[in-house]
Amino acid sequence: MAVKNGIDRLEHFLDGLKRARVGVITNHTGLTAEREPLIDKLRRLGITIGALFSPEHGIRGQLDELVPDSIDERTGLPIYSLYGERKKPTPQQLANLDALIFDIQDIGVRYYTYISTMGLAMEAAAERKIPFYVLDRVNPIGDAVEGPLADPDRLSFTAYHTIALRHGMTVGELARMFNAERGIGAELVVVPCEGWKRDMTFDACNLFWVNPSPNMRRLQQAFLYVGIGVWEGTNLSVGRGTDTPFEVVGAPWIDGRKLAGMLNELPTSAGARFVPLGFTPTASTYKGVECQGVSVFITDRAQLRPFALGIGLAYCLRKLYPREWEVQKALGLLANREVHAMVVDGVEPERILQRCARDVEGFKRRREPFLMYD
Repeated sequence: MAVKNGIDRLEHFLDGLKRARVGVITNHTGLTAEREPLIDKLRRLGITIGALFSPEHGIRGQLDELVPDSIDERTGLPIYSLYGERKKPTPQQLANLDALIFDIQDIGVRYYTYISTMGLAMEAAAERKIPFYVLDRVNPIGDAVEGPLADPDRLSFTAYHTIALRHGMTVGELARMFNAERGIGAELVVVPCEGWKRDMTFDACNLFWVNPSPNMRRLQQAFLYVGIGVWEGTNLSVGRGTDTPFEVVGAPWIDGRKLAGMLNELPTSAGARFVPLGFTPTASTYKGVECQGVSVFITDRAQLRPFALGIGLAYCLRKLYPREWEVQKALGLLANREVHAMVVDGVEPERILQRCARDVEGFKRRREPFLMYD
């Protein structure tokens, strides 16, 4: 059976939308299998759009900064930013709307902000007492769960809920969990995918890849984002401003050969190899500064544990550069004080992963009632 995202099954869920004036939360990833934008499809189906809402990176997915309000050139509709002064739709913006529709491709990692945008918009819809539609999309990195839960008192825009760092859920399943566990009480309608199995990664789905954000350019980077991206709040370059974001990591104070040699000896590096390199980012951390570090190559995805790889990287950096690496700044994205403290203390990777395994097993049980696919 061909895999279809929710947008390609929308025709079966139109009863509540035919006479509605809807707000649409989407970006450049909201495309049908035939690459028709959601906005165009809704208009073709006779559904009235009253406003557009933009997540991080803008409605065209090209910005790497705060997003301003604007007007859509093609439709003349207002575009309200949900990644600027506000991150949640206001009552005034929803006043003339009868429903909200969300369709954005997620990556499968807790700190990727599109799911936070979804949760906050669900809250706004519940407060306004209008239905919230999620057009579900496949999780591109599959069903696996890794990493610690976010602490309840560390929730933020990069940790909307107490979920695992790599959650293994679709946005529709997350919406169901958020709605129940956070007591949002939205009138939630999830338009499910078809033909997707939980263990399927994006390359098994025969779907068009669209870069979900400017620095998420291929599937390999989505996997590595789990273990590399988590450290980007610190004084490391994670490859932004290079041709291979999240496939390289470095800093001016790193010896690439030493780091690669140590990483390649660790069990946490199973399924990957590290090669020393020098690079000079053209943007973000260390813009214009020559760095040394490592390039990460996935050699066996079946063995790869991206978060474990990231913990191995942190262990090596703490051993080699205890003064240079500002690991204290990692708490923001890691969002778990106990695991962060273990990283700071240089605890062996397997002990940290054993601690995380408790969270993983508990989260798998918690998510079970909200899963929609086999």
